[in-house]
Amino acid sequence: MADTGEGRTLVLADYHAGLEVALRRDGVELGNRSDERREAVLRLLAGTGADRVVLLGDVANAIGDPGETERRELDELFAALTERVPVTVTPGNHDGGLAALVADLGYDDPGAGHAVTVTDTAGTRLGAVGFVHGHTWPARDVLEAGIVCTAHEHPVVRLEDEVGGRRVERVWLRGGLAPAPFVAHAEGEGVEPPATGDRADLVVFPAFNDLTGGTWINEGQPFLSPFLPEGLANGEAYLLDGTRLGNYRSV
Repeated sequence: MADTGEGRTLVLADYHAGLEVALRRDGVELGNRSDERREAVLRLLAGTGADRVVLLGDVANAIGDPGETERRELDELFAALTERVPVTVTPGNHDGGLAALVADLGYDDPGAGHAVTVTDTAGTRLGAVGFVHGHTWPARDVLEAGIVCTAHEHPVVRLEDEVGGRRVERVWLRGGLAPAPFVAHAEGEGVEPPATGDRADLVVFPAFNDLTGGTWINEGQPFLSPFLPEGLANGEAYLLDGTRLGNYRSV
């Protein structure tokens, strides 16, 4: 949940509709979990009482136009959500055909329900919170928010117990927003640098879809985002239930 100062917003990242289709092409046989994913989102929406949903990119899985199975899943997801609340999507690197699909299905026109708004890849700001997928540099307005929410990394940690047992867990990352890389990028592009505040936070979301791979943050795996890890100051990792693990580099 994010309190933007303009309402309560349910924020989810890396939904990857239709991922099972891609996995089957790679030889991994899995049943279609689209109904489970959609119902999980609706339970969260009902439980939080949010009045908006923000999807932090990679809502789709196909890099280009979604196939039939993926298109159907997205149609059913957007239909269920827009009956209840408006939806904002900050598109990711897998969402190249998403804006056209949203328009083709009619969700860009609210009609009797709510609209799906697909922003620029540089993200958007709602009140005090900025949102961006994270595969591109955020817009200046996004960076000047008090909290910046991003995704793309699918951060995970490998945990080991005292007898050598291992498990992998999805995690959140949260720390300060370090302005240096964003200022350097703006200056290199010849545009005005963002006026980031000293108390701004950067939150990196885990993938909502538990079938995705991830960036092994506590084993030295390189980050994918152009502004990570440099843009995250004193980053700490949290399990999905909120358990604080401490500095992500030393988990």
